[in-house]
Amino acid sequence: MISKTSKTVSSALPTVRPDRRLLLLAVSAVIVLLDRLTKHWIVTHIEEGDAIVVIRHVFRLTHVRNPGAAFSLFVDSPRPTLTHWILTAFSLIAGGIIFFVILRYGRRLTPTMVALALILGGTIGNVWDRIRFGMVTDFLEVHVVHYHWPDFNVADSAIVVGGMLLILDALRASSQPASETSSKS
Repeated sequence: MISKTSKTVSSALPTVRPDRRLLLLAVSAVIVLLDRLTKHWIVTHIEEGDAIVVIRHVFRLTHVRNPGAAFSLFVDSPRPTLTHWILTAFSLIAGGIIFFVILRYGRRLTPTMVALALILGGTIGNVWDRIRFGMVTDFLEVHVVHYHWPDFNVADSAIVVGGMLLILDALRASSQPASETSSKS
C-alpha cells in the first residue's frame, strides 16, 4: 500500500529530462556523413563540368568545384587565396561556437538546437572540403522557370534549412504573449 505522504514526496521531486546533446551531435554527424558520401559519389561518377539530368529543365546532378562560399558567393574574389582562408577561418570559428552552444545548452531538444545541429553538420562538411581540397564540391543544380540557383550540396542545404528553422523559431517565440514565454522558463 502506498501512503499519501510517499505519493506527495515523489510528485514533488523534479523530473529529470534526458540529455539530448548526443542526439544533436548525432544529427550533425549524419549531415557530415551524407555530405561526404554524396560528394564522393559525385566525384567518382561525374566528370568535373559534366551533369546528369534528373528532371529536364528543372534539376540536374552536376560536378562543380566552388572556391567561394555557399551558393557561389565570393567566387569572383580578386584575392582567392585570402578569400579561401577567411572562409575557412570563419567556418572553423562559427563551428566551434555552435559546438560550444550545443554542449552548453543542448540538454533539451528544441527547434533552435536542431537548427544549430544542422548548421554545425553543414559547416563541418564544407570546411572539410576547404581544408582538404581548397574548394567545395557542389552538385545540386536547380532551375525554376528562368531562374537558376547556383549549384549547392548537402552541407549548404543543411545550413540553409538550419538558418530557416532558426528564423521560424524566433518568429514563433516573438509572436507568443509575454506570459506564455515567461511561464516556459
